[in-house]
Amino acid sequence: MMQKYPGQPAGLYLKPVLLLVLLSALMACDVNPEPSLPTLTGPDVERIYDASLISQGQLLYVRHCADCHGPAAEGDVHWRKPDAEGFYPPPPLDGSGHAWHHSGPTLHEMIKKGSPVDEQGRPRGKMPAWRQTINDQEIEALIAWFQSLWPDPVYAIWYEREQRVRGIK
Repeated sequence: MMQKYPGQPAGLYLKPVLLLVLLSALMACDVNPEPSLPTLTGPDVERIYDASLISQGQLLYVRHCADCHGPAAEGDVHWRKPDAEGFYPPPPLDGSGHAWHHSGPTLHEMIKKGSPVDEQGRPRGKMPAWRQTINDQEIEALIAWFQSLWPDPVYAIWYEREQRVRGIK
């Protein structure tokens, strides 16, 4: 039993015991953690792309995208903060950014046509249009590659949204 010293506030000797109990309880909660993003798909997420498409996408990514989005698709460290011109730097494509919030057709269009334009026809970002450099099938390969980097729960949420939009689920 811990001894109470003169001048020690009442209950202070219980704090180490309470701290140990609290830490033990928290550690027990982490034995079987739930996915950070629970989905209807569950833990066995099936990817919709094949290995050859992903491999092709990786080669295209290294050639055309890595200079801006980073070698591992990690994006600019300040991607959430507009630059001096008011544009956002390249976001991560590895599942840690917001790319998974966009539908497949939206991702395809952004790569093909570049940043959307405002009402005056000015680009709202610095993403270049790649339609003169890579074709539609290659764009699908790029998307397949960076989606292969997404954690299963992130991909599962994106996939379920795609299915709902297409009226499949």
